Amino acid sequence: MKTQTTFTAELEYEHDSLLGEGPVWDWRTRRLLWVDIEGYCINRYDPQTHELEALWIGQYVGSLAVRSSGGFILALKSGFAALDAETGEVTPLADAESHLPENRFNDGKCDPAGRFWGGTLALDEKNGAGKGNLYCLDSDLSVHLKISGVWISNGLAWTIDERTMYYIDSPTQKVVAYDYDRATCEIADPRTVIEVPDGMGYPDGMTIDTEGMLWIAHWDGAQICRWNPMNGELLATIQVPVSRPTSCVFGGENFDTLYITSARTRLDEKMLAAQPLAGSIFKCRPGVCGLPMNEFGG
Repeated sequence: MKTQTTFTAELEYEHDSLLGEGPVWDWRTRRLLWVDIEGYCINRYDPQTHELEALWIGQYVGSLAVRSSGGFILALKSGFAALDAETGEVTPLADAESHLPENRFNDGKCDPAGRFWGGTLALDEKNGAGKGNLYCLDSDLSVHLKISGVWISNGLAWTIDERTMYYIDSPTQKVVAYDYDRATCEIADPRTVIEVPDGMGYPDGMTIDTEGMLWIAHWDGAQICRWNPMNGELLATIQVPVSRPTSCVFGGENFDTLYITSARTRLDEKMLAAQPLAGSIFKCRPGVCGLPMNEFGG
């Protein structure tokens, strides 16, 4: 398998996120948002002024999305919640896993119909096989279990024609496609469309571009890779100066800048000395564009 194109990411903002994840480009405010899962906070960053605002949440915050009615929707250790961006007030909405106190929410994203999908994992990740789940929070705030028996729930993406959903359970080293029905929220016919070879890191967060190709962060792989889900072909890589990139999102005026989050959690002193920018935000303009992210309709 040959890589057609190789890019190198540049530093956008030096930061020390423990587990920077779930980047969101808020096109209305032209801000980049991301969560620091283990730092218990949300970061809002202005690429024009390089100013950063941190919102303390006080517990694991796995992911977020812009809420069309204002503020944000969150996936927390304690379940789904709403965040008032002005006051910082967090309002619980639904706790799908109150019966699973050893789990927490991880990556999440809104589908084309404005529902928020969020997955979980066991805090004891090494022994967490089959303990996580993927849920969908509908706009009426009802919660639906969509996939069970997950290990580390991660990347989500939907095709432009709204007929296919892509999903990553990281330790499987696979991207799985599902038939997706926007009207009913049903998913069906799972099939593997990408298999990540050993030695390339674990597939983590992802986004999709206007050509239908997937950009996937490779945890412990020091790269973002562009994959063709139609044939499983590796098309391009973006090299980053940290071993643990976590996710990516297209932003900027024309959605032509790929912003990349990263982590420094569980890196020892020697590893941190070799990659002092771990936890920072990086960027690259790979010559393709993304689309505005879906917002939560509830």
